[in-house]
Amino acid sequence: MPKLTDLQQLHDDMRQWRRHLHQYPETAFEETGTAQFIAEKLTEFGLKVHRELATTGVVATLSAGNSSKKIALRADMDALFIQEQNTFTHRSRHDGKMHACGHDGHSAMLLGAAKVLSEQRNFNGTVYFIFQPAEEGRAGAKKMIDDGLFEQFPADCVFGMHNFPDIPAGHFAVKSGAMMAALDSFEIILNGKATHAAMPHLGNDVIVAAAQLINNLQTIISRTVNPANSAVVTITQIHAGNTWNAIPDSVLLRGTFRCFDSAVQTLIADKIRQIVDAVCAAFEMSAELKFNPENPGYPVTFNSQTETALALQAATAAVGENSIHTNPTPSMGSEDFAFMLQEKPGCYIWIGNGSSENSCLLHNPHYDFNDDILPIGVAYWVKLVEVALAHRNRS
Repeated sequence: MPKLTDLQQLHDDMRQWRRHLHQYPETAFEETGTAQFIAEKLTEFGLKVHRELATTGVVATLSAGNSSKKIALRADMDALFIQEQNTFTHRSRHDGKMHACGHDGHSAMLLGAAKVLSEQRNFNGTVYFIFQPAEEGRAGAKKMIDDGLFEQFPADCVFGMHNFPDIPAGHFAVKSGAMMAALDSFEIILNGKATHAAMPHLGNDVIVAAAQLINNLQTIISRTVNPANSAVVTITQIHAGNTWNAIPDSVLLRGTFRCFDSAVQTLIADKIRQIVDAVCAAFEMSAELKFNPENPGYPVTFNSQTETALALQAATAAVGENSIHTNPTPSMGSEDFAFMLQEKPGCYIWIGNGSSENSCLLHNPHYDFNDDILPIGVAYWVKLVEVALAHRNRS
């Protein structure tokens, strides 16, 4: 593995790549400029580049030695619909769009790893570099898989990495089993009878019914799910009415629920149905309930034991044993990398982005990726390729 001091030569280039991507953020399935930039760099490094899986996805191939073993490394590359509030020179130039989750940094680190590996080729087998679109709620990973990702690039295992604020810079966190929660969304439309606000007895008040519904949905976690199982139900939107003196005839509610167990996932969905039906019966109104109405839900991001051990070995080699967190608390956030882990054994690791006091938390309009960790991420990727392919060649 190259020493971190050697990788510093790449640091200026990676910083420039990362800040360029940050200035020109693109959201789900529209990452055309991002994909072009990444493909040009990969081609410059001498890799074979494939375009257009999941519309804007990029996959590059690099082989060395004589082994038939194959490993895939994945970075996400889409941005969020957030208006950036930073004032530094590399702030977003696309109004209402921002790299507020660090996907610009993830792409830059994987590009850096591709450059180092293409120059040194100190591994035996094939590496697939997956630059994935549409992680933010649009299931770009599933779309790549549906478009034939693993048929065209038949990796034996797959690895992902995400920055994490409030894990110290220069540290990693990883464990086998669940790392990120399953994600489902839901939409409820309550239909009642509109009336004058001064004469509520003549109508059927969907606002009051919605309030009762919201309160009752919170009891799913507090009174139905086993307290030993982590789960959350959250209402994120409510839309109704357009004037001061009229009760509307409908109200729209949207929300999400997260958990780490498929049985709990089913239980929550069933209880939502029951509560909606009960509220409708009590208030004599009807409802329309849809789960994942716009995008597929995400499964649990679940790390396999063997691949987690390899990730730990690589991370330890990169930063030392004292900088590895081996029992992190799983996050209620979700990741569509989970779809890839359903297809292949693999591991999803967190790299520390440093304190959130200055750089802020993920999905925050003041967030910025910590450029100091770019070489650390590359060191991890390079060592991971070496140890994972060496392990598979022995097994």
